[in-house]
Amino acid sequence: MAPLRIVFMGTAELSCNSLRALMESPEFQLAAVVTQPDRPKGRELKLQPSPVKELALQANLPVLQPERARDETFLVALRDLRPDLVVVAAYGQILPRSILDLPRFGCLNVHTSLLPRYRGAAPIQWAILNSDAETGVTIMKMDAGLDTGNILTQAATPIHPEDTSETLHGRLAALGAELLVRTIPDYVAGKVVSRPQPTEGVSHAPKIKKQDGHVDWNQPAHSIWNRVRGLVPWPGAFTFLPGQPQPHLLKIWQAEPAQSPGLPGEVLQADKTGIVVGCGHDALRILVLQREGGRRLTAQEFLAGHPLLPGQKLG
Repeated sequence: MAPLRIVFMGTAELSCNSLRALMESPEFQLAAVVTQPDRPKGRELKLQPSPVKELALQANLPVLQPERARDETFLVALRDLRPDLVVVAAYGQILPRSILDLPRFGCLNVHTSLLPRYRGAAPIQWAILNSDAETGVTIMKMDAGLDTGNILTQAATPIHPEDTSETLHGRLAALGAELLVRTIPDYVAGKVVSRPQPTEGVSHAPKIKKQDGHVDWNQPAHSIWNRVRGLVPWPGAFTFLPGQPQPHLLKIWQAEPAQSPGLPGEVLQADKTGIVVGCGHDALRILVLQREGGRRLTAQEFLAGHPLLPGQKLG
């Protein structure tokens, strides 16, 4: 039996596990890889290829980079590739009906949540921000909506107290790739029956903005702790230390809840065990932090060069 012709569409680091898994399986033939155009990054704003493009070029796979997935020239190129199936993972654009209907087996999506929970751009972050006990991946038959298509298969994983968005990202990327290559053959053979998403339990995971990292010390310590974990590595949870001529931004990389009563934002303790700050309920012990323009330091290292006294306020 001839290998299944697949066009893969992905952009982010998350996509690379799925692309690699498809490349390594003899059951699939990758006709091309579609990714977002190179974007300027860094201080010099040099154009940088996406992680998916870098991986595809290493494997000598054809790469297409349309500015918009609905561009007519791209649609013509896609039709010429005659894919049996299009696989999408963290591509970054909603696909038009003209693409969804093009392959004979349609388009499948690797989504990093247990749909219908967390439809949208940032399911990994919101699962931690909302203190979920578990999350997972869904292989979905795509339709014209935002993550609303029928479910083919799902796999769950617990969210551990030590997890951050970074660690969970890596685990879900691997889990999604494994589930994808297991699901496709059964789906194509008609052994997987798709099912509509439940109408109950629908939630959304909007794109994270930089301002989402600003800590509101009036929130409970547990919520702020989730924010620290959920927004690693970007934008990171941050607060401000009063200073002249302007406040100093402090990024919080690692913390834990503490049971010390105090006013929200007030430094209650600052020693080698950490910097304890009052919250709306309980307190937060900051263990690793970074001053803007500086490097990441333990609380003890930070305090050696930037003494903090009980009673000072962060905001």
